[in-house]
This record gives sequence, C-alpha cells and structure tokens, in this order.
Amino acid sequence: MLPSLLSAGDWASLYERLDGILFSGGGDIAADRFGGEQHPRIGGVDAERDALELALLKAATVGKKPFFGICRGCQLVNVGFGGTLITHIPDQLPGSIDHDYPGDLREVLVHAVKIEEGTILGEVLGEPMVMVNSHHHQGLKNIGQGLRVAGRSPDGLVEAVEMPGHPFGVAVQWHPEWLTKLPHARNLFRRFVEAAERFRPNGTIS
Repeated sequence: MLPSLLSAGDWASLYERLDGILFSGGGDIAADRFGGEQHPRIGGVDAERDALELALLKAATVGKKPFFGICRGCQLVNVGFGGTLITHIPDQLPGSIDHDYPGDLREVLVHAVKIEEGTILGEVLGEPMVMVNSHHHQGLKNIGQGLRVAGRSPDGLVEAVEMPGHPFGVAVQWHPEWLTKLPHARNLFRRFVEAAERFRPNGTIS
C-alpha cells in the first residue's frame, strides 16, 4: 500500500519498483475532478489519494504497466481517462437497480453483469455473464477516451472498462476480492498477477 501523502519524487521512486498496480475500493472521488454534479451523499473524499492514484494511473498507462481497478478503482480509471461519473445512482439514473447493497454482506450476489463480446474481460472471465456483489452509490457516466466498455448491469450501467492494447488495463465496478470462491473472480486476479510477473521494473515486457 502506498501512503497518499507521498511526494512526487517518493512515489515515482516506488513506482519504478512495482510490477503492477491495483486501484482498490474506498471513498468517493472529488466531483471537481470530473465536473460532476454535487450531491449530499458524496463522502470519504481524499484529495491526496485522488492526486496520487491519478498520477500512478497516468504513469502506468504511458509505461504499459499492468493495472487493475476495483469499485472506486474502476471510477478512478474512468476519470483518469477523461470520463465522468454519476455521483448518486438512485437520483441520477432513473429505473436503476440497487447498486449499494446494504450492510456487510460482501459475498451476496446482487445482480448480473453482461460481458461484451470480443473484450479482454470476456476472455479473462471465460463467461458471457457473471453474477456479482454490489457496494457503490456512484457509477460510470461518460466513458473516458481510450477505454472500451466491457460489461453492463441489467439497468444499462457500465460495470467494467478496459484499455485495448495494454498488457493488462482492466477495471470492474464490483468487488472480486470478496468472491474468490467463484472461478471468474479468481481468474481476474490470476491474469493480473500473470501480467505483473511478465513486467520488468525497467519498464519493459518480457
């Protein structure tokens, strides 16, 4: 884990030692990062974390370093590529399903995600549709330039994006780390680790 308050020089030095970067879940991204609609439910904003992770994402994109986004991490990837977010799904996406499943029921499968044909994610998961958990009140709105939609929930919300041509640039809105009993969740981590193992600290792919 990298502390949010690292200076530019410190995180750049640590970055060179990483074979891959996982952007994990957490609080909301500051709405002013993407010109988003303010909402009282926005919370847990950490400006330093936003800045650090967006800088790491940019470096990983340019340097072809594998990255994997989970929940907030998926939203961060979209914002990092110039995309926008729905800042509170129930109020801004009419007819949406409940994406913010209450309580601490992390392993409950809440809804399906249809995986787009011909995507990296589809090849990794090995299934055209997967059941996932859901713990988010924000979601992807306009998709960032250079990203491809890889999966959607039944209400049309984008649940996964990927970066074509990158060794591994995938982000999902659900939490596969809580679903490791399921093959499709394990496949995500396995492929991310394999991509990281192929990466060398000098910035090249073997």
